[in-house]
Amino acid sequence: MIDIKFLRENPEVVKENIKKKFQDEKLPLVDEVIELDSETRKAKQEGDELRSKRNSISKEIGGLMGRAKKAEAAGDTAEAEKLRAEAESKKAEVEAGAKRLEELEKMEVELEEKKTKIMMVIPNIVDPSVPVGKDDSENVENEKFGDPFVPEFEVPYHADILEKIGGLDKDASGRTSGNGFYYLIGDAARLHSAMLSFARDFMIDKGFTYCIPPFMIRSDVVKGVMSFKEMEAMMYKIEGEDLYLIGTSEHSMIGRFKGQMVEESKLPLCLTSYSPCFRKEVGSHGIEERGVYRVHQFEKQEMVVLCKPEESMDWYNKMWSYTVEFFRKLDVPVRTLECCTGDLADLKVKSCDVEAWSPRQKKYFEVGSCSTLGDAQARRLGIRTKGENGTYLVHTLNNTVLATPRGLIAVLENNVNEDGSVRIPEALRPYMGGKSVIEVKK
Repeated sequence: MIDIKFLRENPEVVKENIKKKFQDEKLPLVDEVIELDSETRKAKQEGDELRSKRNSISKEIGGLMGRAKKAEAAGDTAEAEKLRAEAESKKAEVEAGAKRLEELEKMEVELEEKKTKIMMVIPNIVDPSVPVGKDDSENVENEKFGDPFVPEFEVPYHADILEKIGGLDKDASGRTSGNGFYYLIGDAARLHSAMLSFARDFMIDKGFTYCIPPFMIRSDVVKGVMSFKEMEAMMYKIEGEDLYLIGTSEHSMIGRFKGQMVEESKLPLCLTSYSPCFRKEVGSHGIEERGVYRVHQFEKQEMVVLCKPEESMDWYNKMWSYTVEFFRKLDVPVRTLECCTGDLADLKVKSCDVEAWSPRQKKYFEVGSCSTLGDAQARRLGIRTKGENGTYLVHTLNNTVLATPRGLIAVLENNVNEDGSVRIPEALRPYMGGKSVIEVKK
């Protein structure tokens, strides 16, 4: 969410940013917010004046009543009555002011709610380095890491690789849970867990603190970390409860600091978290019936950073590079893809995807996403810190270390042998009991 002061002073900048994101239908909202903000401030100013006047009149009433008592004691009844009448007139003035003040306070709350509701859908100001484009088809490749390799034999579909090593049962998950779920079995399940364990230790070695967060969060936290559009498309709500299943641990990790004053000396806070993730995937390219690329449930190792504003871009570049390094240690070629303006979620300032090479498809596919959100989440959730120049909002960033089974697909395709067995990357062997190959099940 944008700072109202910035919007008030730079409406054309905000409008130009909306145009860059190809959301022209939101342009009138800027003028609506400015008008509501003006009305809110007028109501507040009148209310402040009435409060000040009430305090002043209350002192006058006290003085008049005191003088009336003195006049009565001196035997001047007429003067005492006159002073009391004047005091009663002042009391009536206070009562009239109190009614108006009540109206103004109610008006101020209503105007503020309307203004905030609109502000929540006005997109954050994107970084100047973000390429302008309408959608993900106009994202820009940044850099490739590792040489994409296509073996001489045909690489099977990942579900076929898993079935050949006895690692996948979609029929049973269809019976128990429906489409978009899966059973991973045996060494495939173990490889899946090994990747998550390695991701955890990899981030701990980078100096991040390991966390396991709540897997359900309240609606006020959801609204603080993401846009309404994302929320509707992603989140599962618990019936009869003010609770949602998390779509990524970033949600509860950032929510942990809601309403908190973080000690500046503790910044940056570098956290890495494990969680299952649950997504409706509304409006996506469709849940896979056979495979496990797009599913309703998966597991993830995430990284989250809270830092000073001047440090956020440095951390952004560090964070995506960690994901690249992680996948290269698993012998998976990757590339980074800069997300264009039209592909950025409304809260994001800048974002890039890390994509893994698919030797079967002979193209790259997304395995992670790194984003800096500036102070948008901190503003919504009230996460502040205090420095030499006063109180300010922290910046928040998040990045996928590993989301699997999607990450598992990358490892399977890039390490499958012609006979269907799968080489285990060296970095994962300690987590697999020293095993170097997953053999085909006879």
